[in-house]
Amino acid sequence: MGKGKLAKFAEMAQNPLVVECPFAVMQQGNFNMRGRWASDFFHNGNPIVLELGCGRGEYTVGLGRLFPDKNYIGVDIKGARMWTGAREALLGGMQNVGFLRTHIEFIQQFFVPDEVSEIWLTFSDPQMKKATKRLSSTWFLQRYRQFMTDGGLIHLKTDSNFLFTYTEEMLRANALPVLCQTRDLYADTDSATVDEGENVALRSARAIQTYYEQMWRGRGIPIKYLCFRLPQQGNLVEPDVEIPLDEYRSYCRTKRSNLETSK
Repeated sequence: MGKGKLAKFAEMAQNPLVVECPFAVMQQGNFNMRGRWASDFFHNGNPIVLELGCGRGEYTVGLGRLFPDKNYIGVDIKGARMWTGAREALLGGMQNVGFLRTHIEFIQQFFVPDEVSEIWLTFSDPQMKKATKRLSSTWFLQRYRQFMTDGGLIHLKTDSNFLFTYTEEMLRANALPVLCQTRDLYADTDSATVDEGENVALRSARAIQTYYEQMWRGRGIPIKYLCFRLPQQGNLVEPDVEIPLDEYRSYCRTKRSNLETSK
């Protein structure tokens, strides 16, 4: 491991805005912030919003600035990336931003029922080979239900046509209520309806452009956005639909598989 990464990890360990949970502690169910984020970390009763797979934390920090009446937690396992947002929030004296370093597949271990009101999925890996790894899959939605408020909002912002189409089909198969939906966030204003909740969602999605998002837009790839509610009740089923695979993996590299579609 390079000296730069080691220095960042050391700085993260001293950053009061960063929470790191050893795997053994998580397995034992002894995470001491669970159910106490509002009282012990943020010291207020404002709604808690997660950014899962936060990377550099651009959305976590950006949304924290836009909406000071909400608390934001960026979640990722890549500490060297997270360092950027954590350092920016600390130097900016932000009181409504925090970071949790952990594997997202165990996210339900860190919050109690009704503790989280919204989730942002910003440019998640589309995981075209395996549905259970997609952060908008029913596998993950079942976990989110364990700690989200009833009807809590989930935002998906992505360059991936595959992930966006998969999520559309998942929402259709489960009749989940969609608040906002567009395949070209910055050009398509007609498909977005005009009530206040949808306007707030759109403004939030358009207000911040991540590093990778700027790269995608620079290559002519439209940004897609979905916002939907997740009710606590009802069985969730996976869509049985073949979806065309993206022509690239990341950074416009060509795909490795010869397959054309996947479920």
